[in-house]
Formats: sequence, structure tokens, C-alpha cells
Amino acid sequence: MGIHTVLLTIRMEGETQVDNITKSVADALAGSTLKAGIVTVFVKHTTASVMIIEDEPGIRADTKTFWDRLVPPDPRWQHNTVNPGEDNGHSHLRGQLQGPSVTIPFAAGALLLGTWQQIVLVDFDTRARMRELVVQVLGE
Repeated sequence: MGIHTVLLTIRMEGETQVDNITKSVADALAGSTLKAGIVTVFVKHTTASVMIIEDEPGIRADTKTFWDRLVPPDPRWQHNTVNPGEDNGHSHLRGQLQGPSVTIPFAAGALLLGTWQQIVLVDFDTRARMRELVVQVLGE
């Protein structure tokens, strides 16, 4: 059993930006000597999430619309009112709902994603930020 960890830093623009990170995760797996197990991708921020989607322009647009409808920006969120200058209460709530990580099985050194599945980072914040991710490969 072994563990291989890779840290990634990605510049994101916020506003529910979606960035496909599948190749970066596959590269992290390829950099290990492991052949079968699981890969966990974890974002180290409370206003961003990692998820698996069919990455095409319509789903990207629908993803933004979905989050805008489900948890809209609102200056009355308590996070915004008790922290002067904050406007990203909705960003934190979206991150709480979606969660910070995904786990993907792998075999024969390859991710076992479905035909249309892609791993994406979604940045819910209200401004550009550098995002740090941990890709951890656990296997044999």
C-alpha cells in the first residue's frame, strides 16, 4: 500500500467559474507508481468545490444558473453583515452544499471515470483567487 500526494495551485476568477482539472489529476496519478486504488481531490478553501460533471458549455452555464437560483447572492447573509466588506456569504453556503472533495477509483494506472465524466473545480467566490488543491493517491 502506498500514498502519493501532489499539490496544485490554480488561478480562478470566481463567480461560479468552472475549470476542468481532469488532466492534472490524471498527471498526478501517472506520477505515482501505484496501479490500483483511489484518488481523492480536495480543495483547501470554503468558497470552492470539486465535483464531477459532463463538461460541456451547456452544463457549465446551467451550473452557474443552478447555483444562482439555489443560493443567490444577498447582502443580508449574516456572513456579509457581521463582517464589514464581505460579500461572499452565498459563496460559503454553496461550498458547504457541494463539498470540498471527490474520490475516484483507479485501476491499471488509469482513472475509472465514466465516458462523459470530468473532474472540475468550481469557484463560488466573488473575486479572483489562487486556489490550492490536494490530489492524494492511495493504492498499491
